[in-house]
Amino acid sequence: MAAKKSARKKAAPKVGSTTSTHPVRALAKPDSALVTRLREICLALPQANERISHGEPTWFAGKGKVFAMLDNHHHGSEHLGVWLPQPRGVQECLLAADPKQFFRPPYVGPSGWVGVVLDTRPDWKRVAQLVHESYVFVASAKLRALLTP
Repeated sequence: MAAKKSARKKAAPKVGSTTSTHPVRALAKPDSALVTRLREICLALPQANERISHGEPTWFAGKGKVFAMLDNHHHGSEHLGVWLPQPRGVQECLLAADPKQFFRPPYVGPSGWVGVVLDTRPDWKRVAQLVHESYVFVASAKLRALLTP
């Protein structure tokens, strides 16, 4: 029996877990307060959780999909931001309305995600609204039902 116990395989780490092979990027001191505020917005949603994915704090709707991902000056970007999945057409509207506040993020931008610049004094009510909309967009019906009207 002892041989069988020692031969057990360790479970593979979950995708997006803190055991990711991507190193976590350190935050600049001025950025940490912004990330704290974003984190509070994200974690206020039902069963939202944070894990490191691709070296960045990332928020998931329950055990499901990503609804927000920090952009900590990704690939030398001049701004701290957050990437949010959005329904078709929203990205274009936001970019047209305020190209200084919104951007098309690399990799996920062609899928409709929108980037929101956080280090230029954003309208935090608007950021919270967009995070909420992203959560609703990716969350299961069970999680959406937990939202207060």
